[in-house]
Amino acid sequence: MKNRVLRDLAFGLFAFITFILMIATIVEKIKGSNFVQEYIYGSPWMVVLWGIAAHFALFFIIKQKLYKRLATFGIHVSFLIIMAGAFITYKYGAQGRVHLRADDAPINKFLLADDGEEYFPFSLKLKNFDLQYYNGTFAPMDYVSHIVIFDNDTTYEGAVSMNNIFKYRGYRFYQSGYDKDGKGATLSVAHDPYGIAITYTGYFCLFISMLAFFLQRVSIFKKLLRHSAVQKGVLCIVATASALFASATPRTLPQSVAERFCDLRIYYNERVCPLQTLAIDFTTKVYGKASYNGLSAEQVLTGWFFFYDDWKNEPIIKIKGEQMRRILGMEGSCARLTDFIDHNGYKLETTLSSVNAALRRDAESANEKFNLISMLCTGSLLKIYPLADVEHGDIRWYSFSDKLPHNVPYEQWLFISNSMNLVAEQIAKKDWARVGRLLDKIDKYQQREAAGFVLGEALFKAEKIYNATNYNRLLAILCVTIGLMCSLFNSRKNRHRRVFQKVLQTGLFFVGVYIVTRIVLRGVIGGYLPLSNGFETMQFMALCCIILTLLSGKYFSLSLPFGYLLCGLTMLVAVMGESTPKITHLMPVLQSPLLSIHVVVIMLAYTFFAFMMLNGLKALIMYLKNSKKYNDEIENLTVANRIMLYPALFLLTIGIFVGAVWANVSWGRYWGWDPKEVWALVTMLVYSAALHSQSLRWLKSPLVFNSYCVVAFVTVIITYFGVNLILGGMHGYAKV
Repeated sequence: MKNRVLRDLAFGLFAFITFILMIATIVEKIKGSNFVQEYIYGSPWMVVLWGIAAHFALFFIIKQKLYKRLATFGIHVSFLIIMAGAFITYKYGAQGRVHLRADDAPINKFLLADDGEEYFPFSLKLKNFDLQYYNGTFAPMDYVSHIVIFDNDTTYEGAVSMNNIFKYRGYRFYQSGYDKDGKGATLSVAHDPYGIAITYTGYFCLFISMLAFFLQRVSIFKKLLRHSAVQKGVLCIVATASALFASATPRTLPQSVAERFCDLRIYYNERVCPLQTLAIDFTTKVYGKASYNGLSAEQVLTGWFFFYDDWKNEPIIKIKGEQMRRILGMEGSCARLTDFIDHNGYKLETTLSSVNAALRRDAESANEKFNLISMLCTGSLLKIYPLADVEHGDIRWYSFSDKLPHNVPYEQWLFISNSMNLVAEQIAKKDWARVGRLLDKIDKYQQREAAGFVLGEALFKAEKIYNATNYNRLLAILCVTIGLMCSLFNSRKNRHRRVFQKVLQTGLFFVGVYIVTRIVLRGVIGGYLPLSNGFETMQFMALCCIILTLLSGKYFSLSLPFGYLLCGLTMLVAVMGESTPKITHLMPVLQSPLLSIHVVVIMLAYTFFAFMMLNGLKALIMYLKNSKKYNDEIENLTVANRIMLYPALFLLTIGIFVGAVWANVSWGRYWGWDPKEVWALVTMLVYSAALHSQSLRWLKSPLVFNSYCVVAFVTVIITYFGVNLILGGMHGYAKV
């Protein structure tokens, strides 16, 4: 068979598979995951299609004599090994679940995914289940099932917890769920003695081959690095347009008193933190910003709590949707608390069950804000009083309006029930010194009663610094503005060009220092590497943009304005994700270091792809203006994109397979065809085609290649945002 025919069959089949995967995620949204698992992803025709594509790819690789370039050959063969491992898993692997109760007899079978049954060559029993909490909170830290294996005359004991697999005779057990009474647990079961070993071998070979690729002496990548564009570079013009961007103030506490009040500890969002954190979350949730008419978040929270009659008529509740505003009968975009009630009662009562999905969503948002204010004003939100729970050996936190346990000493009951009333009395008298002394007593009570469970002084100060140094929005707008203004200094003959570049590099360096500081503080406060949600990953991506810009600035001065622009845009997205900022304990499954590596590597890849998209967009603008006049600049941008494509695609591939290992460790399967996984694979396949310009000759054209870089970035956008906001899936924790 001719090379051309093999090429067309191999690339055509993988393009067809990519298209099917895109459509499948849409079908899943309509028909559900069970439908696509049975009729698309796991169907025999799809398996055959993958197999045919792999065979034609192998024939084409051999026909091209790719084995003469060992590193490149190793990369391609590694993918074939991974696909072979996936087929073995599909054909011979088994997955299911088993439910165990501590008081039940040993079990020797488990339920398969298709509701069939399979028998173990042994039996097992739950000895006991242990649910562990973070100190002083109700947030689960880990779930541990202690099991006993009975195999003929031999008995084995083991423990299954999150990120801790129990293995026995080729079977792997994972913690999946537990009974509410704490006497039962559900374990996921995976039996795949051959497929995983083959797949992991493919992962290892792929990593080694990628490393060898960058170390080999002769390659297209090394040739690109010797291009003149790498040595000279030009300052880029970014032709992008961007559109960013009453009455007397009600009574509240003086700023110093409000700050002292918010220095108290509070049990909020499943953890103990400064009350200041609740104040910022409360104000941002209700109003959309962390301040209101010159008042700080602390003043807003204490204003609502101590001066309710003033604040109930204040237009501060941000309402979404024009129809919702008409229902509330309000003016402008912000409602008063009194707008929610009329002579017929609560205005949103019927709207919350509306068949109009958009209206119901807006009503739920408004209702959440109404309830949040109600909880604050009644005091139920202010769980600032710790009480020792002797039975469970830990601490429970209460508000002054909660019903306290019957065995609380009278003096303690009296303090919890009345201390806040005493504070309110002194506030009414404006005796701020007395208010301060009363708050000091509550503070001392907290530290005495919750010794060993409250936030340490260092962590307490770290969180206060984190709360007080949030300049993300300002810096984001500033970075975008600087990126756009760089177009005014695009002349290479400008005598101040070098000085200007140094100033920009210095400024970007300090923005990076700020972001690093915020990431470190957030990590110290939360006790984990902060890469668990949309806000945190976009913040890290902004840092990646800065690092990449500073490292490449020596070779590509055009990266400097792109760095500012991309950093600013990513920070703006992060700000959107910070509309209800939270620093909570991670789900146990998200504590794995593999997750952190997965997110870091993926975000680095996305950063490269974003730079490629901006470079491609710039090249297209130049081409439309005058391709001959800007011929050198277009070539430089094209070379930069071809160079960045290699590390970008390799990082994405590594990130995907590290994520697969993490999923296998956590859930017992390295690939589940979740929409996020599918679109990550689609992104990898789409960008992989761009690397094959030797086979796909049409990609040699700078115009076509740069257009491809722009269009391909749509897959990144769908993977990161589209899946989270539209398609859903088990990666919901990653939402912005």
